Amino acid sequence: MPDKIIIYTDGAALGNPGPGGYGAVMMFGPHRKELSQGFKLTTNNRMELLAVIVALSNIKDKSIPIEVYTDSQYVCNAIEKKWLFGWHKKGYAKIKNPDLWKQFYIIYHQFNIRFIWVKGHAGIKENERCDVLATTAAKENPTSVDSFYEQSQNESTLL
Repeated sequence: MPDKIIIYTDGAALGNPGPGGYGAVMMFGPHRKELSQGFKLTTNNRMELLAVIVALSNIKDKSIPIEVYTDSQYVCNAIEKKWLFGWHKKGYAKIKNPDLWKQFYIIYHQFNIRFIWVKGHAGIKENERCDVLATTAAKENPTSVDSFYEQSQNESTLL
């Protein structure tokens, strides 16, 4: 039996903000699952974080250690440099993407996760696959709505 779940994630936004998507590749022993979804209007950082949230949400056995490989310093540093825990203590005030960070914080504590930053577009097979999944999802005329992002954009234009 394998000793850990391996997850690769990536996010993309064409125009940033613009149409976006996420991609995730999950591996456990002989099992492999690919996830992706596109959104009409979003940002790259939102998709980077959403990829991790969705992948973790698909894990049933919370006792298995997990390694998450991401080319997003935004995601990796928030965990490894412990920024997330400060944001949580301050109620996620004055940070971008508080809706996703709140979701992530809850999910994060259900698992034993190690985050590993990898250089993007460096020929790492599974990272490259995630990039294809994310950019394809963004390019295929996505119809899903990133409600929090669009609502926050509408509110900022009213101020």
